Amino acid sequence: MKARQAYIATTGGPEVIEWKEVDLPAPARGEVLVEIRAVGLNFIDTYHRSGLYPLPLPADLGSESAGVVLAVGEGVKAFSVGDRVGHCLGKRGDYATARIVAANELFDLPDDVDFTTAAAILLKGGTTEFLAERAATLIPGDHALVHAAAGGVGQLLVQWLTAKGVHVIATAGSNAKLAIARQCGATHAFLTHDPELPAKVRAITEGAGVPVIYDGVGAATWDVSLKCAARRGLIVSYGNASGAVTGVALGQLTANGSLFVTRPTMGDYYATPEERAAGMGRVWSMLRSGQVKLTIGQTFPLEDVAEAHRALEARETVGSTVLTV
Repeated sequence: MKARQAYIATTGGPEVIEWKEVDLPAPARGEVLVEIRAVGLNFIDTYHRSGLYPLPLPADLGSESAGVVLAVGEGVKAFSVGDRVGHCLGKRGDYATARIVAANELFDLPDDVDFTTAAAILLKGGTTEFLAERAATLIPGDHALVHAAAGGVGQLLVQWLTAKGVHVIATAGSNAKLAIARQCGATHAFLTHDPELPAKVRAITEGAGVPVIYDGVGAATWDVSLKCAARRGLIVSYGNASGAVTGVALGQLTANGSLFVTRPTMGDYYATPEERAAGMGRVWSMLRSGQVKLTIGQTFPLEDVAEAHRALEARETVGSTVLTV
């Protein structure tokens, strides 16, 4: 069948995204042909496009989608024609109307999760799950600092931590976004570039600082994260919205209280079938319970993905963004 797919021949701004029409073959052994119904937009897509995360060129784009199985290759037992599936870990190429996917990269979608919701939450929800449950240890009554708290992962993370009984101190780039963070359950909310942020965090925590900081912003918040951390605290640096953190001197960790730092990725927390099933099962459970509510702040037609990239990088989006097919 014919499909439209987005790709880049060179790295750069959103304008480098191009489109091609391809004839998809029948799926080979272990593969599945999926008709895509909705596509999730993620910051990692902009890192691939810009060259922050270098790729061999030309390169297909897109890391998250939801759709329907049209055909299965030899040896595929887990999926059948007509199954509803999601994709968010594995080979890129989800900016497309259809694609071939390795069967072991797919997730089953529960009947009560629609395609738009799935495309908006698979990657962000899985990321939130491992950040809140496995990358760090927090108990009820603890404080945590969450940067970019009104973003796609940020909103989910604030809600998830709040459900665990954690007191969340949130940061965001505007007063409107601070209001969103509070609606998600943040106990305190401050502007990201508030020069008094470390002092305010220390005041809230009676001078101790926070034991865990979730930083999806990167370069722009690294120094303030160091200053807000408690002795032997952990900085979970999971994103580069403002650019990558580079040139980290280990002496900084000593000087700020013998700190720990981790730079996790979802693939290492969803590495086995058992981890994938258990992790995504927790995501669906949190959604069904109402403890985590998904906000899809905006949608764009798939062919307008360049404009969606521009809006995401300009911090103009709120919550999750979905590309409609």
